[in-house]
Amino acid sequence: MNKSAKIYVAGHRGMVGSAIVRRLKREGFENIVTRTSRELDLRRQDEVEQFFYREKPEYVFLAAAKVGGILANNTYRGEFLYDNLMIEANVIEASRKYGVRKLLFMGSSCIYPKLAPQPLKEEYLLTGPLEPTNEPYAIAKIAGIKLCDAYRSQYGCNFISVMPTNLYGPNDNYDLQNSHVLPALLRKFHEAKINEEKEVVIWGTGSPLREFLHVDDLADACLFLMEKYDEPGLVNIGTGKDISIKDLALLIKNIVGYEGEIVHDLSKPDGTPRKLLDVSRLNKMGWKAKIGLEEGVRGVYEDYGGL
Repeated sequence: MNKSAKIYVAGHRGMVGSAIVRRLKREGFENIVTRTSRELDLRRQDEVEQFFYREKPEYVFLAAAKVGGILANNTYRGEFLYDNLMIEANVIEASRKYGVRKLLFMGSSCIYPKLAPQPLKEEYLLTGPLEPTNEPYAIAKIAGIKLCDAYRSQYGCNFISVMPTNLYGPNDNYDLQNSHVLPALLRKFHEAKINEEKEVVIWGTGSPLREFLHVDDLADACLFLMEKYDEPGLVNIGTGKDISIKDLALLIKNIVGYEGEIVHDLSKPDGTPRKLLDVSRLNKMGWKAKIGLEEGVRGVYEDYGGL
């Protein structure tokens, strides 16, 4: 990409989008176009059409999405499916119609079957049933991947898809009702420490294994792929390492400096038993994650300790 190229980052105020904007600016890209959801409702086709007609961006990072953890995914099933389908369909179609040179679509590792072999290879997509709690979100993201591939096949569009693992970092969501596990645990332990509570309750058995990627590493990988990758299909983005929820809780407890006990609420779901991405494809292209989990979480807590 030329440094003067016009780049539209959809979802620039979210954790992923804001990290991509920071990464682009650090690399010297200044012609970055953004809109808040109030200024541009990506679920509305007419608004998206008018925006692309006026702005005509050359490159698009599609990081806008309705996101949340297990509770939010399972509670707002219709919203998660509808909103994400509309967002991706409108942006991808407008990108085709108004001549976007390249688009990067952001998926999620929840697209893979619940009981797929581990680690998760890109070719495991659509080989088995999904995790029921986040099936609507996963189906929407799968549709986005297939839409990019279909537009590449039919129209010759250079649209690519990436699948990040679980993310954390600046601008994360710390709402206990709809956040992901890592920020939820950070907030729980922080508040328990401040309030001198004797115990922190975590959902499930703590046995599920999860992989966590710092969002700044994801942004770096996205820029790398936007400049280097031009093929159909999807590319996993992760660290290639996982950790149990119980061990993650212990790590966060130590970083926060909380001295109470950890209690498991066995009435709450564990979700998928294990979710580790096979990142060999990306590694072979020449990219690897740089930020270790303890280093990353410690940095997030030091910068955002007030949550």
